[in-house]
Amino acid sequence: MDTLSLQAKFLKLRSKKSFELFVVFIIIFSAMMVGAKTYDIPAWSMQVIIWLDLAITLIFLVEISIRFLGEENKRDFFKNGWNVFDTTIVLISLIPIQEGDMALLGRLVRIFRVLRMVSIIPELRLLLNSLLKALPQLGYVLLLMFIIFYIYAAIGATLFETINPALWGDISRAMLTLFRVMTFEDWSDVMYETMEVYPMSWAFYISFIFLSAFAFLNMVIGIVVGAMDAEHKLMEQETSTEPSLSDLQRELGELKLMVSSLGSGKK
Repeated sequence: MDTLSLQAKFLKLRSKKSFELFVVFIIIFSAMMVGAKTYDIPAWSMQVIIWLDLAITLIFLVEISIRFLGEENKRDFFKNGWNVFDTTIVLISLIPIQEGDMALLGRLVRIFRVLRMVSIIPELRLLLNSLLKALPQLGYVLLLMFIIFYIYAAIGATLFETINPALWGDISRAMLTLFRVMTFEDWSDVMYETMEVYPMSWAFYISFIFLSAFAFLNMVIGIVVGAMDAEHKLMEQETSTEPSLSDLQRELGELKLMVSSLGSGKK
């Protein structure tokens, strides 16, 4: 069997939906085993989990090898950041978990194997890439939100410090209190406490909630949705421009027919 036919077999295998679902199942099973280790279980159960963890690591090693061997240009495989992430996680997972300096690293890496689901499922990659691309715009929104927080915290610490120093004693405590108000965690109790001294202080809380919980939250949602829409369109364009495996096989069959017809014509 030549190298090209072997590469085509690996490419066909890694493109199958059943292969993807099998890898997702193994990732979920690996995550369940990580959770099982946090319980107080018998020694024989722990030994079974250790053997299962070894089997899962070997499956991941075979899976990443199939994906690598199925790549036409091996250098392009490592140009994809997700492939580099998967390969690093799999290689570090080969470190045996024993009592020592590397034991903690090995356990942490096995926890992060759950993130491999993002690299396997395209929809999850779409969500994560959209969030990463939206971060620059979200940064400006968060900066503006911090300014609003700081202004309101300064006002609250100035007016309400004598009412409840535990909540408004300084600007840092005031900002934590405002975060409590923004998340609607018993915020009315905080408001009614200050209204006993300043009856019009309700305007302070209502205006802050309107700016933080309503206006800024809608801005964040709009930015993320816009980034998701742009990323989805980009993915559709890449999918439409790349030829599918069935198209390549059909074209290869047509070329074989042309070559065979030319050969028979010469005879």
